[in-house]
Amino acid sequence: MNRILNILTHFRIVLTILSMTFTTSTFSQSNGFEVIRSLELLDQIYEHLEKYYVDDLETGKMSKIAIDAMLKELDPYTVYYHESNIEDYQLMTTGQYGGIGALIRKNDNFVYISEPYEGNPAEKSGLKAGDKIMEIDGKNMENKSSSDVSSALKGPKGADLRIKIERNFEETKIITVTRDEIKLPDVPYSGMLDETIGYIKLNSFTRSASSDVKAAFSALKNQGMKELVLDLRGNGGGLLIEAVRIINMFIDKNQIVVSTKGRVVEENHVYKTTEAPMDLEIPLVVLVDKNSASASEIVSGSLQDLDRAVIIGTQSYGKGLVQRTYNLNYGSKVKLTIAKYYTPSGRCVQRLEYYDNKDSGHASEIPDSLVKIFKTKNGRSVIDGRGIDPDINVELKEMSRLTATIYRNNLLFDFATKYYYAHAAIADATTFELSDEEYESFKKYVLDQEFKYSTASEEMLKEMQKTAEEEGFFEDSEVEFKALMNKVIPSKERDLAKFKSQIKSLLENEIISRYYYQSGRAKNSFKDDVFIKKSLEVLQDNRQYNTILRK
Repeated sequence: MNRILNILTHFRIVLTILSMTFTTSTFSQSNGFEVIRSLELLDQIYEHLEKYYVDDLETGKMSKIAIDAMLKELDPYTVYYHESNIEDYQLMTTGQYGGIGALIRKNDNFVYISEPYEGNPAEKSGLKAGDKIMEIDGKNMENKSSSDVSSALKGPKGADLRIKIERNFEETKIITVTRDEIKLPDVPYSGMLDETIGYIKLNSFTRSASSDVKAAFSALKNQGMKELVLDLRGNGGGLLIEAVRIINMFIDKNQIVVSTKGRVVEENHVYKTTEAPMDLEIPLVVLVDKNSASASEIVSGSLQDLDRAVIIGTQSYGKGLVQRTYNLNYGSKVKLTIAKYYTPSGRCVQRLEYYDNKDSGHASEIPDSLVKIFKTKNGRSVIDGRGIDPDINVELKEMSRLTATIYRNNLLFDFATKYYYAHAAIADATTFELSDEEYESFKKYVLDQEFKYSTASEEMLKEMQKTAEEEGFFEDSEVEFKALMNKVIPSKERDLAKFKSQIKSLLENEIISRYYYQSGRAKNSFKDDVFIKKSLEVLQDNRQYNTILRK
C-alpha cells in the first residue's frame, strides 16, 4: 500500500505540471475533463502494475521516465528537474556548483582533465591538463562516461576528494582536492584588441552576467577604450532580465527592448530599460554565430533593431522561446516554455516549431513563405523566424577532414601534454608560435598513430563508381576512375603539409592553454579570428560603421 501511495505522490507532480499550463480563464470544461480523465487512467495503470506485474517496480525511476516522455512531446526546453539532479538547474541559473573547477574530456577508456580553471581547487591542488583520472576516492574510473566522472567530482563544498591520476603517460600519483563552490565566469576574458578597441567575451546569462559585463566595461574604459566588441558566440542564453540589463548599458532609460507573448495573458510582459545607460555613443559591434541563442539573440536582436550596434558573424540559432521555473514538491522543479519573445521591431526569431509535428516526428523550420520583414529604427530590413541575421556575414573556412580527425582522436590534446612536460615555459600567448622543427615533430607523432580518414572527394568518387557499375559504364572509364581516385585518396603526410596552417593554429592554442589557461586561449585566438578581423575593420572605419546603421 505504501508503494501505491508513493506512485500516487509522483502523479500529483504530473498533475501539478499539467495544471500549471491552465488558469481559471483558460481551463475550459472540456480541457478539465481531459486532464482528469487522463490522470485517472494513468493512476489505474500504475495501480494494476503494482498489484499484478511479475517483477517489483522501481517506482521513482518509472515516474521520472513517464514525466520526461510526456514533456518530450512539447519542446526541448520544457524540462523536469528531479531532486537528484537539481544541481543542473542551479548551474544553469547561477553558474555555480560544488566541485573542483576543471573541464574534463573522454580520451580512449578514461576521462582526462582537459583544462583546470585558474585559481580554483583543481589548479591549486596541482591537477594539470592531460592528467588521466584513474580513480576517485578509490573507485575505478575506467570505462566511465564523462557524465559519470563529472558527477563523482561534484559535491558539497569543503569535502576532500582523493584523485588517482596518471601524468604524462607514465607517472601515477594521488592528489587530494578540496571541493569548493565553483562559479563559472560569465565573462571569461576581457581586454584591449588595440589602443582603442575593447573586447568582452560573454559566455552565459546567469544572475551575475550584467554586473560582470559592467565591471569589464568600466575597466576597459579606464584603459582608454573608445569602441567595443561584445562577443556572444557560443552563448546559449540564460536569464532574460540579464539580457535586458546588458542592453540598458547602451540604450536610454524607458526604452522597450523586448516583449513576451504567451497563451496565458498573465505571461504577456513588456520589458523596458530602467536605468541610465553607461554609454550611448560608443561604437559597438556584437559577434554571433550558430550557437548564439535565446538571451544572446535578445541582446543582439534588440541592439540591431534599435540601430545601436553592428552585428557581425553567422546566422544565430533561432530560439525565441521564454521559460519559467516552478517549484514542485519534494525539492523538484519544472521549467516550462510559457511564451515567445519579440524584439523592438516586433519580430520573433524562433526558427523551429516543436509542437504538433506528428506527421514528421520532429521539429520543422518555419517555411520561407511565412517569414516576414520588419524594419529597424532607421528603416533597415530585418526578418523573423531565422534567428538573428548579421549585418555583416563572415565566411568561415571549413575544417579539413584530417584536421577534424586528429582533433577527434585527441592527437592535438595528447601532443600538447607531451610538449608541456618537455618545455618549462613558452613565450606569452600573443607571440608564441611553433617552429617548423616542432611542427615536423608533431607530424611524426601523428604518422606513428593508427587512424583512418577519408576525403569528401573520395567518398563521392566511390559513389559515382557504384552508380557507373550499376549502369554498365564503369568498364569503359575504369582507367580514368582509378587515376582520379589515386589523386584524392587521403595521404596523412601530404595533408599534414597541405593543412599545416589550420592544424598548427589549433595546436598552438591547445599548448598555450596549458600555460595561460582560458585567457591565454582567447588572446592567442585573435590572430586567426576572422570575426575579430572584420570587427576591427568596421570599428576602425567610422564611415563604414555609420553607413551600415544608416546614421
